[in-house]
Amino acid sequence: MTIAIPRYLAAFNPKDLPHRFTDVLIIGGGLAGLRAANSVDPSLSVMVITKDQIRQSNSQYAQGGIAGVLDPDDDFKNHVSDTLTAGGNLCDPNIVDMVVREAPQRIRELIQWGTRFDEHSGDLLLGREGGHSHHRVVHAMGDATGKEVMRAMIDWTRRLRHVEIQESTFTIDLLTFDGACRGALISQNGQMSLVWAKQTIICTGGAGQLYRESTNPAVATADGHAIAFRAGAELRDMEFMQFHPTVLYIAGSSRSLITEAMRGEGAYLVDSTDKRFMLDYDERAELAPRDVVSQAIVSQMEATRHPCVYLDMTHLDPNFVRTRFPGIAKACQKFGIDITTDRIPVRPGAHYMIGGVTVNEDGQTTLPGLWAAGEVTSSGLHGANRLASNSLLESLVYGSHAGQKASLAAAEQKDHFLAFPIENGNVDPPEETLDLTDVRNSLKSLMWRGVGVRRSESGLHNSLSNIDRLQQYVLPYQFQSKQGWELQNMLIVGRLMVSAALEREESRGVHLRVDFPETDDANWRRHIITGSLSS
Repeated sequence: MTIAIPRYLAAFNPKDLPHRFTDVLIIGGGLAGLRAANSVDPSLSVMVITKDQIRQSNSQYAQGGIAGVLDPDDDFKNHVSDTLTAGGNLCDPNIVDMVVREAPQRIRELIQWGTRFDEHSGDLLLGREGGHSHHRVVHAMGDATGKEVMRAMIDWTRRLRHVEIQESTFTIDLLTFDGACRGALISQNGQMSLVWAKQTIICTGGAGQLYRESTNPAVATADGHAIAFRAGAELRDMEFMQFHPTVLYIAGSSRSLITEAMRGEGAYLVDSTDKRFMLDYDERAELAPRDVVSQAIVSQMEATRHPCVYLDMTHLDPNFVRTRFPGIAKACQKFGIDITTDRIPVRPGAHYMIGGVTVNEDGQTTLPGLWAAGEVTSSGLHGANRLASNSLLESLVYGSHAGQKASLAAAEQKDHFLAFPIENGNVDPPEETLDLTDVRNSLKSLMWRGVGVRRSESGLHNSLSNIDRLQQYVLPYQFQSKQGWELQNMLIVGRLMVSAALEREESRGVHLRVDFPETDDANWRRHIITGSLSS
């Protein structure tokens, strides 16, 4: 059963709505979006739209840090090799090399713009995380790197006179005409309006809210993936959702990320019997890549019939632990857990969307006039499994590239203060009312059960049929609220993820098919392309 996906989620007529004009429109105010804004020529106007407060993004909550070759004992080849190894033989080597070589410059830019990374005796303090062969991860405030980086970036960007930031503004859809992106339909304070842009960049982040267990903030509802798909841009590798191995597990509480840097500093993973089990699964033990650790944890939970495993730092110096991880110590203390003397209950949770909008090295999508950067994209950097602390790096590099190239393209276009003849008529919705919260919770639960760390043909087919049933009721509606539009986006993207996971009949990186447990390079060392809505 295939449900018709609407091109636009809301009814609108240009004659009835306010209009705004800008040279470059950036949708998303995380690190990628702000870095893109900083790359646009000051002679051009830039509008940054973010659906919540600007500090509410995945970038804000990043704990670990930013990877870059800054130690004399390290080199670019090492970082490239570690990225390729983690990526499950699906990375683009040219993209990996480009991003890795730009890392030191991008980190230095952040320092110039006011970011205060942790130091020791005047030198940057470099950490090591799973999958890295060397200490190369810069961090701030111990375990609050994203918070510090975003503080500096927001302060810096707000000073730019040509950049306007619109908070609490939801992007309903991209506007397309004559095969190109022309801007976006937005909603602010209950009022829809049309923003016409010469060039548009989407930096909307991830899709973690599709899962019951997730490290992502409430804003991560796959909006960018959905609006790009409906507008006609190509998506790829939608089966690759990375699960973070260690998410604080307290029944009934919200989930908190427990940074991978803890294992980099020597924390052990133990099960309910106090057994340190990672060496049973991989010789790299706790420093194995995230896909290996997540899958091992799930196996150990099943073997012990226990709902979680535990991070143990009790063998490390208490003063060092408290100083290095102050945020996590505070979060755990709320539940009576002293991380220097108690084990921390953890289990995997949806963390990072590897698949997304297909982009080239400049951040250009397959839709003219549309660019993208950050977690919403599939750039070729991560392959089938992202190496720790490469995500903020990707946002910096691709934000810079997309901003520069969109700026050049916009500068070549003449001002055009006219609306294109685009409209979407009303659709009569079904008579029954929907409990949006209930539908959303149902979707999150079935995604966790069927499209989680472990997958099978039967579980994926069950997820697909259930999503189809939910789509049948939800997609015909034309909502007037963010909650409704988010749910429609989640349903659309969830189905794309399930379909791609069904198609890939092998296990690679974060995609574990229990019915196809081996990696099959001969048939599946390739990307799965998700055709656009218009294709």
